[in-house]
Amino acid sequence: MLNEAITRYQQRVDGQLRHFINAQDDTEPQLKAAMEHGALIGGKRIRPFLVYAVGEMLGVPLERLDACAAAIECIHAYSLIHDDLPAMDDDALRRGQPTVHIAFNEATAILAGDALQTLAFEIISQEGGELSASQQLAMVRALAKASGYSGMCGGQAMDLNATDRQIDLETLKRLHRLKTGALIRCAVELPIIAAKVTDEQASHLLTFADAIGLAFQVQDDVLDIIASTEELGKPQGSDCESNKSTYPKLLGLSGAQATAKSLIEDALSALAKLPYNSQLIAEFARFIIERRV
Repeated sequence: MLNEAITRYQQRVDGQLRHFINAQDDTEPQLKAAMEHGALIGGKRIRPFLVYAVGEMLGVPLERLDACAAAIECIHAYSLIHDDLPAMDDDALRRGQPTVHIAFNEATAILAGDALQTLAFEIISQEGGELSASQQLAMVRALAKASGYSGMCGGQAMDLNATDRQIDLETLKRLHRLKTGALIRCAVELPIIAAKVTDEQASHLLTFADAIGLAFQVQDDVLDIIASTEELGKPQGSDCESNKSTYPKLLGLSGAQATAKSLIEDALSALAKLPYNSQLIAEFARFIIERRV
């Protein structure tokens, strides 16, 4: 059930991304090709999965979720393009393929990331859909906050500043909640806005999102140690080599794995309070700490 849904949603959002990128004119074909390379390089599309799965659970038609799913993946793709740059993590591989600055060049990679970021807001604010203007405005605000200073960018800055330094567990938790968790939370917040759920239901869903967002990053830290380069699609042990602050570094490998498991239990507890069939996203929560990629 979960694997089929992951594949179905992945194919759907990939089609949307291809459509929106190809709809751009041919002002600069190399930049357009770099955008496509960065956005369609592969991956399980975790954030679009959540947009679609949570939205369908809440009764929102898939067509009303397409723009949200494509927009949040554009933001994620831009962040990875910039994250791989020499000034950041300096990675040459992403999902087993050359990163954008390797396949093209650094300047084109920077611009491709910039263009995907702005494309996200073009997509989510387009006219002609079934969402009201107030819903679209709320989505723009949620996506901007999750991807900017108060979210992903702020967390990335904390991560860079924590390299070669010892930080405490609370600081690491905040770093991960911003760097990774904010956009995962947004992937749940967008369908909440589309569905107009009650405040209580929204609260339970966002508790679920916060828990899986942190668990996702903790598991990433674990995989950097236990998974192979082939499984990861990027160099194994790159976090250790870069002397980054991670959960295994602070808590040990078993402590980090126990933390991830506890977070998923918190997520499942929040789902149990909802009056919906949440089986699919519960399976997804378990998948987060069972995955090898």
